[in-house]
Amino acid sequence: MPADNIDRRRLYHIGNLSIFMIGLGFAVRANIAPDLQHEIYDKLDLANSAAMVGEALGATFTGFALTLLFGSALVDLVGMKRMLLLSALGYVLGSLGLLAAAFMPVTDTVPHVVLVSLLLTGLGWGAVEAASNPMVASLYPEEKTHRLNILHAWWPAGIVVGGLLGVSISAVGLSWKLNMFVLLLPSLVLAWMVARSAFPVTERVAAGVSYGGMISELLKRPMFWVFWACMFLTAAAELAPGQWVNIALSNIVGMQGILLLVYVSALMFVMRHFAGPIAARISPIGLMFVSCLAAGAGLYLLSLADSPLLAFAAATVWGIGVCYMWPTMLANVSERFPRGGAMAMGLMGFAGGMSIQFVLPQMGAIFDNARAEAAGGAANLASLSPEAMQEVVRYASIESFQAVAFVPLLLLPVFGLIWLFDRRKGGYRPELVGEPGAPVHPTDV
Repeated sequence: MPADNIDRRRLYHIGNLSIFMIGLGFAVRANIAPDLQHEIYDKLDLANSAAMVGEALGATFTGFALTLLFGSALVDLVGMKRMLLLSALGYVLGSLGLLAAAFMPVTDTVPHVVLVSLLLTGLGWGAVEAASNPMVASLYPEEKTHRLNILHAWWPAGIVVGGLLGVSISAVGLSWKLNMFVLLLPSLVLAWMVARSAFPVTERVAAGVSYGGMISELLKRPMFWVFWACMFLTAAAELAPGQWVNIALSNIVGMQGILLLVYVSALMFVMRHFAGPIAARISPIGLMFVSCLAAGAGLYLLSLADSPLLAFAAATVWGIGVCYMWPTMLANVSERFPRGGAMAMGLMGFAGGMSIQFVLPQMGAIFDNARAEAAGGAANLASLSPEAMQEVVRYASIESFQAVAFVPLLLLPVFGLIWLFDRRKGGYRPELVGEPGAPVHPTDV
């Protein structure tokens, strides 16, 4: 439990705001991705513009992953307060950099400015995860799955707000550049709240587990690295399609894809509040098995949807599937390897971030290749009529979504076996941080 001088409720609100802020950033990037492609990358290289956008968006996840990799190892030394202040700074500087790039003449310099700016927002995102996840695990050690899911419910809440603001900005004919200002206000509010608060030490430090003990816990528990590898695929199933949605789904169903993302995010916000009772009934690993099954089916159905109604139906299946993935993976690791502390949770986030860094450019490359194939060659793209280009882009969008539909299905055997082993041993039981690092579950050896 946290110390008596810690305001647990206030800190939980700070955690919610920090996650809301990164959800807002996710929506802003989805909002502006088509504008970046049209106003910058199409002018530089029409045949490869989608891959270039994917690479730029992927830089956000690189910054996120790198901050988590090092930040989670250092958060016990620098403190949660400084880490959260760093996150606010990253979002402010990243937003200002994107604004500068939008007003610059389109030269070879502009893509570098966009890349650095998105990298800075990724650094801010990673600093949030490096601090907020272990903070909530420390504040609520008795209900990690439930509390981490509620914490991460504010991610889709931020997407809803950011997405609707982006649609409104577009609907009234205002410049897409205003989206960048959407990130500044919550960043400043977060900095103000963090500066006026006291923070606890992490659960690992409070239990007296040494830094060396934390590292030893991870090195000696092979099952942690199984979960780490699985995080690459669960993140790819959830975050890559969401970041790509406004480019691809807009062309598949003839509507603003960001509206579909807003709908899925609202669904996720509600459903994550019920993660605790569901996990208590089927266990956290059982929840991951069901989630992967629904995510794979939803992604494939999204690629086949040819009307807004079918797109919303498919998005519902996908949303139910990916809803619990990220926070429940974190909770699984924190409950099974609590002596791994903030580093264990940070390494999971690092895996998720690096996954998207590779997946988004690949989705862009698949899109570009399919578009060139449908046009009869990349050289023909510039000469296509608007109607022909629309059909070519629609075909490419479908191909890029179907390519990732199989990803979550690869995890079904892994999670199914862990689930089965847990049940055969009498059911899942979280490990207490004070227990020795010896395996609790047969799957840990």
